[in-house]
Amino acid sequence: MPAAPQKQRIVVGLSGGVDSAVTAALLKREGHEVIGIFMKNWEDDDDSEYCSSNVDFVDAAAVAEVVGIEIEHVNFAAEYKDRVFAEFLREYQAGRTPNPDILCNAEIKFKAFLDHAMRLGADAIATGHYARRRVLPSGESQLLKGLDPLKDQSYFLHRLTQAQLSKVMFPVGELPKTEVRRLATEWGLPNAKKKDSTGICFIGERPFREFLNRYLSHAPGDIVDERGRRLGEHVGLSFYTLGQRQGLGIGGVKEKGSPRGGGEHAPWFVAAKDLERNRLVVVQGHEHPLLQSPALRFTDPSWIAGPAPADGRYAAKTRYRQADAPCALQGDRLAFDDPQWAVTPGQSAVLYDGEVCLGGAVIEQAEPLPRA
Repeated sequence: MPAAPQKQRIVVGLSGGVDSAVTAALLKREGHEVIGIFMKNWEDDDDSEYCSSNVDFVDAAAVAEVVGIEIEHVNFAAEYKDRVFAEFLREYQAGRTPNPDILCNAEIKFKAFLDHAMRLGADAIATGHYARRRVLPSGESQLLKGLDPLKDQSYFLHRLTQAQLSKVMFPVGELPKTEVRRLATEWGLPNAKKKDSTGICFIGERPFREFLNRYLSHAPGDIVDERGRRLGEHVGLSFYTLGQRQGLGIGGVKEKGSPRGGGEHAPWFVAAKDLERNRLVVVQGHEHPLLQSPALRFTDPSWIAGPAPADGRYAAKTRYRQADAPCALQGDRLAFDDPQWAVTPGQSAVLYDGEVCLGGAVIEQAEPLPRA
């Protein structure tokens, strides 16, 4: 008969969502001592229609009551502003597009929160992320993709260190989302049917440009095509990201003598930011060559095992909602078998060896397709 799992004191990050609720319930049912922590990371506009932290705390508290655990409300807003938001603004002002959720995981959820849990005498922390951890015979922890391919969140966790990963549990990473919803309903959790949040961690569901308007300076300039023809005016380069299609405010450009219906009104996409001349470069058509990159250079790597993986064949994602792209690691460069679309400086390139997330780095530069 297998030995019963050892009872541990586990601190669960309760967000108010269904994934963390089921995480707490699963651990409680396994016989662990479970404590819930609700993290408040943003407090500049609690009265805003978009800020849901008060509603989320009520939901988290209701879950704690049903599961039968204590919950503590902890404010990490000061740490968040210093460690995450300040870096977020610096990157935008430099013309790059950062991913604050990755920095939030590394600096808040698995650092400030983990430190707080350890002060409470926790053996481990648990979150509702769709990822898994595997411990090798050597004692090394590996980060694995969540079993549900549509929900896998290892991309956002790639900056975790061995010290952090060794103290983390991801119970729902072993389940498909449909099963998580089913268990929540079966166990009578009050947020079983609550909609998943989709907003950036501190902005919530508010319009993104409206939020950035408060913090970034405006320097309008020309929107031009790849030949330098002026098509309109942008409101400030920080407010756009590569591959962006919506919100450009420009129509099609008809070539002189081009036939009707000849594709001259294909949609426009942001292809580059010319910081020196304050120009936004746009191109027509999703598959335009200027939107394709065969390789990228990266900086600030973070490898889960500690040392960098050996140069060789792997797969990578340059954005979250993307299939793994076969590639070769060559020092600080990733060379892809097939060109990648809208590779964006400031975003993360995350490296995989099968289901194992090896870590990743910040995209420094996308290499253009060679000229024909």
